Amino acid sequence: MDQIASKTSAYLQKLAAAGTGLENCPVRTVLAPLGSKWSPLVLELLSERPYRFSELRRLVPDISQRMITQTLRDLERDGYVHRDVLPTKPPSVTYSLTSMGHSLFDSYRHLIEWAKTNHDAVLAARAEFSGQ
Repeated sequence: MDQIASKTSAYLQKLAAAGTGLENCPVRTVLAPLGSKWSPLVLELLSERPYRFSELRRLVPDISQRMITQTLRDLERDGYVHRDVLPTKPPSVTYSLTSMGHSLFDSYRHLIEWAKTNHDAVLAARAEFSGQ
């Protein structure tokens, strides 16, 4: 077992021994929401600059209004996104990354780049697996 897996295993055993369920595991509670279908795309867009809600909707055309609203709320709830209501008529809302959101994206960027680089290889592996 490599060193990281060993540390993870020890950490999970420590949580279990303390009577702390995995629902309180920091890795699970922090990372699980970031694994949603839309969070990586929204974070990547907001890493460029702040966007109004309607701009985000146009940039991700296959996301429903309900899903982009939920994704933004989840990211805001966890402290990664700031929602700014502008005093216009009608009011407009701008979303931007918080300092924690920028910090998260600095790490997340590597995973996104890896996904882009390995996209074709993953699709090929899936096709091979399905053809078994």
